[in-house]
Amino acid sequence: MTTALPIREIPDHLGDEGDSAGAGAVLTEILAVAGRRLRHLGRAPGRVLGVVLSPLVSMIMIGYLFRGAIAPPAGGSYGEYVFAGGAVQVALACMGPTAISVAMDLRGGLVDRFRSMPISRSAVLFGHTFADLLVGLLALVVVTGAGLLLGWRPHTDAFSVLAGFGLIVLLVYAMLWLGVLFAMTLRGVETISVVTPFVVVVLPFLSNAFLSPRTMPAPIRPLAEWNPVSAVIAACRDLWGNPAAAGGSFPTQHPGVVIVVTLGVLFAACFTVSLRRYRTAGS
Repeated sequence: MTTALPIREIPDHLGDEGDSAGAGAVLTEILAVAGRRLRHLGRAPGRVLGVVLSPLVSMIMIGYLFRGAIAPPAGGSYGEYVFAGGAVQVALACMGPTAISVAMDLRGGLVDRFRSMPISRSAVLFGHTFADLLVGLLALVVVTGAGLLLGWRPHTDAFSVLAGFGLIVLLVYAMLWLGVLFAMTLRGVETISVVTPFVVVVLPFLSNAFLSPRTMPAPIRPLAEWNPVSAVIAACRDLWGNPAAAGGSFPTQHPGVVIVVTLGVLFAACFTVSLRRYRTAGS
């Protein structure tokens, strides 16, 4: 039996005098949904463990065990080269649990119950993504600790290091909304359980996470270069002073532009479509 949430009445359209009170009510609802999500994760820690295991396996199996067999494209330590790819996998791994959680709420009728209440239409989805963002931050801390143990070191100032992790956090949040979109579109938990792991595995290998796109077959090279994951990884390596893949293409030379455009479009599309589908779910 699902525990009732402390719901406040929230008008669909706020006037000027009600903006502050309305914003506070929306925040209350977001925190209530996020708290419920975190309690569920506390009872099923395996979902959190899955977010951590995927990047750890990549760093250990590829970055550590194969470090003597694979040379970094720009020289230096391959362990330092591959760390950014492992850190970015945290963002990709967060997508699946969010999608499954929202899909289970849809299947169990909880979304219908929320829609019948005077609750902000976006609070439920923001609550899910906020809670899973906290999980992603925890996973990123664990993966960073493992990376330090395996030999990763930043070679720049503290601001640059934090800026690199900030980019990964932005990617985490964009991927969470992609997970929400999967849930609102695919609906079936079984289908989501097949699709999301496929994305988590394929996207890093179609990027510069482990190898330079210049070494890939010509038909695949543009996909790897324009992959937003590649842009985030390239920017992080630059900010951390780690070995980076060389190349003369536009996305290689201007990863910041690719990040702003691709992640901006991705977030806007996922948020807009997910919210529209949520409003009509069960109708």
